[in-house]
Amino acid sequence: MKYTVLVLIALFTIGTQAQTAEERGLEIAKAAEQADLGFISSTVNLKMTLKNKNGQTSERSLTTRTLELIEDGDKSLIVFNSPKDVKGTSTLTFTHKVGPDDQWLYLPSIKRVKRISSNNKSGPFVGSEFAYEDLSSQEVEKYTYKFLESNGTLITIEQDPVDPKSGYTRRLVTYNKDKGYRIEKVDFYDRKNALLKTLTYSGYKLYKNKFWRASTFNMVNHQSNKETLLNFSDYNFNANLTEDDFSQNALKRAGK
Repeated sequence: MKYTVLVLIALFTIGTQAQTAEERGLEIAKAAEQADLGFISSTVNLKMTLKNKNGQTSERSLTTRTLELIEDGDKSLIVFNSPKDVKGTSTLTFTHKVGPDDQWLYLPSIKRVKRISSNNKSGPFVGSEFAYEDLSSQEVEKYTYKFLESNGTLITIEQDPVDPKSGYTRRLVTYNKDKGYRIEKVDFYDRKNALLKTLTYSGYKLYKNKFWRASTFNMVNHQSNKETLLNFSDYNFNANLTEDDFSQNALKRAGK
């Protein structure tokens, strides 16, 4: 059967209109995930700046290693290098597509690895405005989705966590569809559905002609008036990391 151009346009329009907000939201989330596949592993240095409600600041330096896994969520290892009171503190995260993530914290002061329970995932990560659950890779299966709006190249999606122990009722995520569906902003809503935090991404750079990485994360807590700034430098996508680099023994070694 042959169709005229007008008929094809009409059929396409009907098909687009038939797509629900939930279906479109999921489609965009999958497109964003697909756009970032294939980095395999990476390392990056960070400077963390903590700002209290009075505007006073303190700084910490960290290193993050990430291993991409296709069959399950990614693995990451964060190590604090300074100042002295947190030096050697390390966090290991195994993100899972389905079910709660596995996380461990190494405390050099007692030379012990402590497992972070699911009930504590919404707690602050080493005094910052980031929660432990914010450290997990953003797997599509972790949320349900709803398309909210499109404004030029920007698309906003509502993401509702599947995990009942999440500290959030929902997140509003803004993607840039013309820049590999990179994330520009995330608004976090607490268990009472009140706006808790806003994370903005800036200073993006393109690596290996595919992977967009922001040089700055700025997390603002609207309820406490505190702020955490992360500045990223020296991205390395040729680290050749393996799963052996993300064991509990590796966590202990990293903290020494």
